[in-house]
Amino acid sequence: MASSSSPITQVSQTQQMPVGLQPHLVARLLLDLRGQRFSVDRETIMNLPESVLLCLFPNGLVLSRNSAVLDAMDGDEDEEIYGVDFDPQCFHFVLDYFKKSGESFYGVSDQASAPFHAQQQWIDAQGDPMLIQQNPLLSKQAIIVLREELEYFAIPPAVEDTKVDKNGVADERLLDLKRQCGLKLLEKRNIFTALQRNVNKENNMAEQHLIDMLCVSGFDRDDTWGFRAVEPNRCCLSSIALVQLKTGITHEATTEANPTGVVVDQSQMTTAQKLLLFWRKPARKCWWDGIEVDLGTAESPRVVKLWARRVWTLELSLVRVMSPSPFVGETKLTLL
Repeated sequence: MASSSSPITQVSQTQQMPVGLQPHLVARLLLDLRGQRFSVDRETIMNLPESVLLCLFPNGLVLSRNSAVLDAMDGDEDEEIYGVDFDPQCFHFVLDYFKKSGESFYGVSDQASAPFHAQQQWIDAQGDPMLIQQNPLLSKQAIIVLREELEYFAIPPAVEDTKVDKNGVADERLLDLKRQCGLKLLEKRNIFTALQRNVNKENNMAEQHLIDMLCVSGFDRDDTWGFRAVEPNRCCLSSIALVQLKTGITHEATTEANPTGVVVDQSQMTTAQKLLLFWRKPARKCWWDGIEVDLGTAESPRVVKLWARRVWTLELSLVRVMSPSPFVGETKLTLL
């Protein structure tokens, strides 16, 4: 049963219920993401990061139904479509990354050569049954999830002929200026530039430590967002970056002294374990950033000042064993 803080809840199978109202776990969900449909199994939904689930289902989602209700629906549970206000390409990006990460770690069709099997043998050789509970990074694929919500406010130059009416509704020129600002921000894909600028301005060593920790754990300082897009009809950009956590576990050739070939760098593992603090407990940081964008050309610059409110969400996600086909998109999507 999911914890009370989880955006997903399901009825306990052991809960006493009247006869004929026993809970039935939903095997597959049909999601409509802004007009594009996905058929996703329950296992895949439960594997997604908490921060992504909160965006998909801000009001929660019940993954079980009473059998009497299903009988009334003729047992066809896939007929119910959940409308979700979330970018379908971003959803596809997350599903695809988790699928490939799970396959590379656990293997496809139970491949004995997958890292998971060698690490499981190494764990068994240690002779400590509590080892997995003490350190789940030894037996699960860990992914760092970093999201940014950037809401921007454009300050038109005094020479611009932009107006708002008495109700505060912007005219077409101002709307076009805001759209152009969003496209310019879309080009700024480097992950750490804005936070490093804030560190340099405020001399905030805690933020510098955050950057250093992320770069030691899997990111590079010049990394870019894996997915970045302007939200429709809003002065807002959504970005997400996913990276496999560096645990310090390497796989070398097997020897008589090390029949599993598994080598654990304890220093790197200690650093990786610090990120377990963000497992199922997303952490958020918000700050304001003043920037300028040039909407003109080299011969005729058109500089617009922006106030940007950035909200970062950091989370660690542990991927469980997934089925070979975790999702089926009813509409073909192009990955960015």
